[in-house]
Amino acid sequence: MIVRATKKPLERNHTLSHTGKNPLPYMAPRQSSTHRPEREADIPIWKEAFFGAELILLHASPVYYGLGVPRGDGSAVVLIPGFLGSDLYMAHLNAWLSRVGYRPYLSGIHLNAECPNLLIKYRLAEIIEKALRETRRKIHLIGHSLGGMMARSIATQQPGDVASVTTLAAPFRGKVLHRSVMQATALVRKQVIQEHGKDVLPECYTARCTCEFVNSLECKMAPPVMQTAIYTRDDGFVDWRYCRTGDPNSDFEVAGTHIGLVFNPTVYTIVATRLAQAQVPR
Repeated sequence: MIVRATKKPLERNHTLSHTGKNPLPYMAPRQSSTHRPEREADIPIWKEAFFGAELILLHASPVYYGLGVPRGDGSAVVLIPGFLGSDLYMAHLNAWLSRVGYRPYLSGIHLNAECPNLLIKYRLAEIIEKALRETRRKIHLIGHSLGGMMARSIATQQPGDVASVTTLAAPFRGKVLHRSVMQATALVRKQVIQEHGKDVLPECYTARCTCEFVNSLECKMAPPVMQTAIYTRDDGFVDWRYCRTGDPNSDFEVAGTHIGLVFNPTVYTIVATRLAQAQVPR
């Protein structure tokens, strides 16, 4: 949520997966999304100013250099940035994953300020198809904030191709955000509606939308997909209570900030351990 980049128009692609079908078969029913709350959260945002400390600690940690963590098996890990973010701030995580033995793929998202449903279809679908084709095995998804919600949406709708999904401070249980973030999402929503018109649903970029992206967040994850939800109670952007699955075996609390989870050495240790547990033979 920290690096802005020039927004480029979406280009529709018609890539087919190894099954011969659309790489993201949207099967979630179009139903009214009435269960996910949408409101402002009364949380202090000032702690987010300390995210830089997490980056400093990361470079001082042996974990960042691949020491003391399980090695990867060469499988693909697709990284998805958060709201108003781009692939640029995922660079540390990307480099580290390669260092510990995985094959990371950046999302191709230049600015996450677009309808998530369209980004999944016309940006991420191509990256996911490429990862599946090149590694010939199930992939792992890691998403930060809104990117984590997008990762869960993909994993829910395409469980046969996903080994695990890891979310970092992702409020997939409800849009309960700091006032400033709510205001920013309202501006993005207005822009999306103006740009796409009838190509998006009237409630786009709200918890009330009935698109595949929002509907899939209401669905249970298929058992073969390993879930990991990492959150911090000091989150200054989203209410941490909405970033958990409710399963103590899948939820991991760490000390840190919303932004800083992307650079947090404790997060990297958890990610390495969970990815190793989710490794799937060829």
